[in-house]
Amino acid sequence: MSISPALVIFTFWLITAFIFANLYNKLIKSKNQVDYAFSTIDVLLQKRWDLIPNLVAVAEKYMQFEQKTLTEIVRLRTKVISERVSDSTRVTIEDQISRNLDHLIVAVEAYPELKTNEHFIQLQYSLTEIEEQISAARRFYNSAVTEYNNTVEMFPTNLFASWMNYQLKVQFQISSQDKQSVNVRNLFS
Repeated sequence: MSISPALVIFTFWLITAFIFANLYNKLIKSKNQVDYAFSTIDVLLQKRWDLIPNLVAVAEKYMQFEQKTLTEIVRLRTKVISERVSDSTRVTIEDQISRNLDHLIVAVEAYPELKTNEHFIQLQYSLTEIEEQISAARRFYNSAVTEYNNTVEMFPTNLFASWMNYQLKVQFQISSQDKQSVNVRNLFS
């Protein structure tokens, strides 16, 4: 019994189509994982954005000298909410918000009456909790971005990525300024 050439050709094209479909689906799955991770961060950032006005309002009562930091936090929050910014720009702005919030929390140490304000303590606790959730979500996002970028750059899925005009994604990264040790004394001078 011989195998017909049409069956061989059909089998070859079937296997080829299966391989291409599998590679295509891997790329799509990887892209969707990045989108999902970013939307998770988005939800947590919205919680933080909603908390910031309350935190700033309570802190303003006590912290006249920290007006610059408070103004910068509000400006950055407004920029992210009101403007249509790219993902990479948004990553940068969100990192700036995190840095300013860190400075605000450290600056609270100079205001004993604020540290004992029950409303502020609750807001600070909520902010700390949200920041921890954002940190975990950023790790998940960075993992998804690494997998996506690998898929976009590695052969043979890079052919599909190029054909579909998929670009590398930017990870959340700490700036070189944030890697340096914080000198708390300098924050109050």
